Amino acid sequence: MEPTKVQSEGGLNVTLTIRLLMHGKKGETVKKMREESGARINISEGNCPERIVTITGPTDTIFKAFAMIAYKFEEDIINSMSNSPATSKPPVTLRLVVPASQCGSLIGKGGSKIKEMRESTGAQVQVAGDMLPNSTERAVTISGTPEAIIQCVRQICVVMLESPPKGATIPYRPKPTSTPVIFSGGQAYTIQGQYAIPHPDQLTKLHQLAMQQTPFTPLGQTTPAFPGLDASPPASTHELTIPNDLIGCIIGRQGTKINEIRQMSGAQIKIANAMEGSSERQITITGTPANISLAQYLINIKVTSE
Repeated sequence: MEPTKVQSEGGLNVTLTIRLLMHGKKGETVKKMREESGARINISEGNCPERIVTITGPTDTIFKAFAMIAYKFEEDIINSMSNSPATSKPPVTLRLVVPASQCGSLIGKGGSKIKEMRESTGAQVQVAGDMLPNSTERAVTISGTPEAIIQCVRQICVVMLESPPKGATIPYRPKPTSTPVIFSGGQAYTIQGQYAIPHPDQLTKLHQLAMQQTPFTPLGQTTPAFPGLDASPPASTHELTIPNDLIGCIIGRQGTKINEIRQMSGAQIKIANAMEGSSERQITITGTPANISLAQYLINIKVTSE
C-alpha cells in the first residue's frame, strides 16, 4: 500500500493514540523524539520491567515517532552486535497494545488482512491469542526492518481509524504486584474475578506504598468465605433519564453494551419502556453505591462518545 493512499484518505490530520510495550530506560531519547516528531509521547511510571509508551498525535507525527523508535532499536541491535561474531542482523521487534475489539479488523476474515499486511510490508505481524493480564487489550508484535515496521504501523493505523474500539477498553497496565488497580473517572477500582470493584482511597494509598516496598498479600484478597456475611454497604437505587435517541448507544446490538455495563459494574440496570408522548426513558440502577457510581460512569462514557 502506498503511503500516499493514507494521506488521500485524510488520515494525516486525524489524532490517534498508539500504545507500545517496551523494556528498559527512558529519558533523553524520548525527549528528542517528542521534539523531532511533534507527537505526544508518554511513558508509564512505575518500577516495572515493562513500560507502556503512549504516542498520540496526528497520524503523520505518529509515523515519525515510530520511524525514530524503529531506527533507534536497530541502532541498539547493531551496537550490541559490534562485539559478537554473528553476522546476520536480527530484525527489530516492536510490541503494540491494541484493544481486543479492534484485533478482529486487524486480522481480517480468515486472516486475510494480516496476511495482506505481511505480504505488502515484508514485516512479521502477530496478534496474541489471549488478552494481556487484567485488561481488554492484546499484544500485536511486529518485527522486520525499520522500513517494513513503519509501513506496517501505517497500515495498522488505517485499520484502527476505520474500525474504532467497541465498548469500554480496560487498558493494560504493567504491574509488579498481583492486584491490578484501574483508575477511571478519578476513582480507583480493583479487578476481582470479572468485576471492577471500587477501591477506597486508603487502599489505593496502601497499594501505592506496597508498590514501593516489599510485596505482601494484597488487601483485596482477604474476601470472607461467606460472601453474604461481609460488611458490604446495603443496596440502593438510583434513577437516570436518558433521551430516547441516545438509548440505543447504551443498549447496543441485542443488548451487548448494557450487558457489558452490568457485568463491569456489578449493578442491576433496568431500562423502562418508552412512555407515550415522552422523549426520555427511565433507567433504574440498583446495587451498592460503588456499583451505581461505576454503572453511571460507564453509561456516561457511552453517551458522551456518541
